[in-house]
Amino acid sequence: MPFIPPPASPIRADERQRRIRALASALQARGLSALLVGPTTSLRYFTGLDWHPSERLTAALIHADGRVEYICPRFELDKIGDLTTAEGTVSGDILTWEEEDSPYALVAGRVPAGGKLAVDDQVATFVWLGLAGALGSDRLVDGGPLIVALRRIKSSAEIALLMRAKAITLEVQRRTHAWLKAGVLTSEVKRFIDAEHSRLGGEGGSWFCLVSFGDDSCLPHGGEGDRALQPDNVVLIDTGTLVDGYHSDITRTYVFGEPTAEFRRVWEHEKQAQLRAFAAARTGATCESVDAAARDYLTGLGYGPDYTLPGLPHRTGHGVGLDIHEAPNLVRGDRTVLEAGMCFSNEPMLVIPGRFGVRLEDHFYTTDRGPVWFTVPSHSLDDPFGADAPG
Repeated sequence: MPFIPPPASPIRADERQRRIRALASALQARGLSALLVGPTTSLRYFTGLDWHPSERLTAALIHADGRVEYICPRFELDKIGDLTTAEGTVSGDILTWEEEDSPYALVAGRVPAGGKLAVDDQVATFVWLGLAGALGSDRLVDGGPLIVALRRIKSSAEIALLMRAKAITLEVQRRTHAWLKAGVLTSEVKRFIDAEHSRLGGEGGSWFCLVSFGDDSCLPHGGEGDRALQPDNVVLIDTGTLVDGYHSDITRTYVFGEPTAEFRRVWEHEKQAQLRAFAAARTGATCESVDAAARDYLTGLGYGPDYTLPGLPHRTGHGVGLDIHEAPNLVRGDRTVLEAGMCFSNEPMLVIPGRFGVRLEDHFYTTDRGPVWFTVPSHSLDDPFGADAPG
């Protein structure tokens, strides 16, 4: 029986209030008046409001004293009012602007004279330019470091949501492996995966789905055609879903038929590189040292060096949470020190140009006792799903 944890509780309003208090302390420590959070995943992180980006600014202004004010078009007032009083969402005053008004002037009027405003680093450029016109660029500060410092450490509630999302996707991967048949198109596989994610409780089916057959597996993000599966093709499937906004992202690579001796050898190298990265991911180590553990092992086998092919063409892993790719990353140059509660993908792909690629991707979170897998890595090439529960 597959291991899928029971439904995890959504993030509660009191946890979001703790996040806001931590942010307010950080703003005070840096002498900043407020942080403007746009319609990004950080808006959901701090307030619980999940809003679509558009050319009309909807945002939250989080002040250094912990107050939250929502900024939105006047015609969205009722909707924003309902959403911000829902369970799990932080309430606050709602300030509106009419179609002929400048929302940036409205924001500027809420910042104390001479005060500096931190800005969500994921907002559109036109938002930054509008604020610069209303406040002056010298009063704007990149809010990314403030946000990343908080978001990169996941709470137990976040880890529980991530655990369920990843377990669902691992089971979808298992079902897909058993379902594949000669002649099936990559588009058909994607539809099957989408339906299975929905059936198991993933939000919106597959958040993304990459299916590669044969030499398309050489391309880290897959080919553009709709290929049919042939006997002895390499199969690479990279997919995920959402649970309360938190991402899964798991890749499996195997052969539909009989693997060649070369493929077996490369597959084992990929597995060992993944395990070496995992072993290196201990608190106190740096992100780049985890990447080096996988890359140095592969270089010692004759791959590379660096990003040269045959070898590992990209970073070993990325942070994950409300964004599928979020800072910090397991990559050379990222000297972030690992702390308990960080969550990463582990996917040191191997590419043999013109022949095949192998990516095995699982995620882990860090603890003071060492890293912990969210999902069990691929058991073996001949039995990719030989274990059910995370270790």
